[in-house]
Amino acid sequence: MILMMTLSIIIIIISNIIMILSLILSKKSFKDREKCSPFECGFDPKSSARNPFSLHFFLITVIFLIFDVEIALIFPMIPTFKMVNLMIWTKTSFFFIIMLLLGLYHEWNQNMLNWTN
Repeated sequence: MILMMTLSIIIIIISNIIMILSLILSKKSFKDREKCSPFECGFDPKSSARNPFSLHFFLITVIFLIFDVEIALIFPMIPTFKMVNLMIWTKTSFFFIIMLLLGLYHEWNQNMLNWTN
């Protein structure tokens, strides 16, 4: 019991010494506070947060997320090719690709892909 207490105290002392040494020897400076700010996308954190935001950035992000999720849904179709009936797999894949193309066509008609609007 005494051995456990002694080892626990030694471990706590060593870990505290290491933490204090890392704080003393770290090379952080006042200039690095900008890197620690949560804004990494070009916004100035010192200015007003109510500045207008370009809608094109938002639309491109939404389109990217939609197609990214759809690509993640296509990946499991490849290994299931040998496991299921070929006709069912073909109909499902064809339906999914048609839905992707219809979504792309709709976005094209709404000029979401056109940057100079």
